[in-house]
Amino acid sequence: MPKYALPKPVKPPKVGKKQVLLVTSGDLRLSANQTCWAKQKEMEEALGKAVESFGYEVVRAHPYKPDQKHGFIASQKEGLEIFSRIDPKAKLIVAEAVWQYSNHVQPGLMAHQGPILTCANWSGTWPGLVGMLNINGSLTKAGKKYSTLWSEDFTDEWFLDNLKRWLSKGEVKHPTKHVTPLKKVKIPSAERKLGEALAEQMARERAIMGIFDEGCMGMYNAIIPDELLSPLGIFKERLSQSALYYETTQVSDQEAREVRRWMEDRGMKFVTGTNEETELTDSQIHIQCKMYIAAVRIADDFGCNLIGIQYQQGLKDVLPASDLVEGMLNNSDRPPVRSRDGSRILFEGEPIVHFNEVDECAGLDGLMINRVHKAMGQPVENTLHDIRWGDWDRSGTVKDYVWVFLISGAVPPAHFVGGWAGASSERQDAMYFRLGGGTLKGVSKPGEIVWSRIYVEGGKLKMDLGRAAVVELPEAEIQRRWRETTSVWPIMSAVLYGVTRDQLMAKHKANHIQVAYAHSAKEADAALLARAAMARAMGMEVNLCGTRKKGKKW
Repeated sequence: MPKYALPKPVKPPKVGKKQVLLVTSGDLRLSANQTCWAKQKEMEEALGKAVESFGYEVVRAHPYKPDQKHGFIASQKEGLEIFSRIDPKAKLIVAEAVWQYSNHVQPGLMAHQGPILTCANWSGTWPGLVGMLNINGSLTKAGKKYSTLWSEDFTDEWFLDNLKRWLSKGEVKHPTKHVTPLKKVKIPSAERKLGEALAEQMARERAIMGIFDEGCMGMYNAIIPDELLSPLGIFKERLSQSALYYETTQVSDQEAREVRRWMEDRGMKFVTGTNEETELTDSQIHIQCKMYIAAVRIADDFGCNLIGIQYQQGLKDVLPASDLVEGMLNNSDRPPVRSRDGSRILFEGEPIVHFNEVDECAGLDGLMINRVHKAMGQPVENTLHDIRWGDWDRSGTVKDYVWVFLISGAVPPAHFVGGWAGASSERQDAMYFRLGGGTLKGVSKPGEIVWSRIYVEGGKLKMDLGRAAVVELPEAEIQRRWRETTSVWPIMSAVLYGVTRDQLMAKHKANHIQVAYAHSAKEADAALLARAAMARAMGMEVNLCGTRKKGKKW
């Protein structure tokens, strides 16, 4: 019998019954991890005290790294190594105080056999809840069981009661009484027929989703498998960001100047300086204008009905940020782009549906909104936002809980107070964007909106839809909220109808939420129902969350 060199089995040390392991996923960028570490450490200390108050000990599964000056798991490779050395049956907390890359910990979490709790701070400045929602959405798609909690300071009664339950039972479930399955709702004939007709048209005529590199920042939940997307009549055109870079270099200076002049003629303000390291400069804007033209031309080349640019890791070392570009693409009224030979204006008078951070779930949703709203005579412009944070209105103007929906600059100016004249562009944070680039910043106008999210669960596409209002807040309150979050990004102040803060957190399966305006509350209700009918006809499982305006049930 031959003798082979068998690998030696590795037995990770067992964790005691009163011990809980803790891991934390970080950014891929060292500068971000170093800047954010102090807040993460503070959060872990507060969480640790809460766990210890119930007689348990928190054991960090990976050490602080003195040479890197932080204690985050900073890559998938590192995460795999760490999880290979920990007790697979231990109680495990994933603690997040800031944004993170889910793929750093997801492989290990999927193999973990013990109870998993994802936990985040409730903070606008430090977006741990955004990072946690992404982990939650990714684990949901993967079919991995987990519990989730959040808190401002980890001392409130709600958090402590649920933490105690998880420590003793290994599971926490949140009530979702605000959710109504679509099968229990009667959709009026007109909206039902429209939705079904649009679904049939999509399957018959088909659409192309252009993707400039998949899987931004490890967002597994943002990738729709082809076998789920293709039956809807939508097919991926996988494009390379290197092609976008090359095409950007081929655009003439004159064409780029015309794009900027078009925006400035409509009142757009660029907040510029001369320091390339810390300020938005004319040269950065110039390249962004070239990137915009390049993106439109590539979309035309491949017949794309919508496109998504990853940017982030793929382009950050060669181009300024793409956020200004993305906001322009999402607007009907935007700088005209001609074909290379000058014979055609491309996609004239229409937005080129763009899904920020190549979130394909948002892209599919955006395309559906475009089709439904166009047929109904409603505004077609839509965008995703981060569910960044929420707080009560400190001015007392609005009595309801007001969410801060915020994204890095991909919002169409049609959503802003004043449109283009209410828009400005400011430099992205050098911590993330070394080569700078401007955002498309503004305050979202008051009005009735439909919010939504498409996600994958149980191997199926699902959709949650709800109604909300964008409210007008005093300038001082808007500025406070910008200071608490990211002041160079566009902001939306939203009041959800019939959905509390904790209900949204318990049910939502992503860090992103899709929003679109309608002309009135009645028309927003109709647009929601038509899109719900379209989604159902496309084979999705649909839920309506919350109520109509003034608490009216569906």
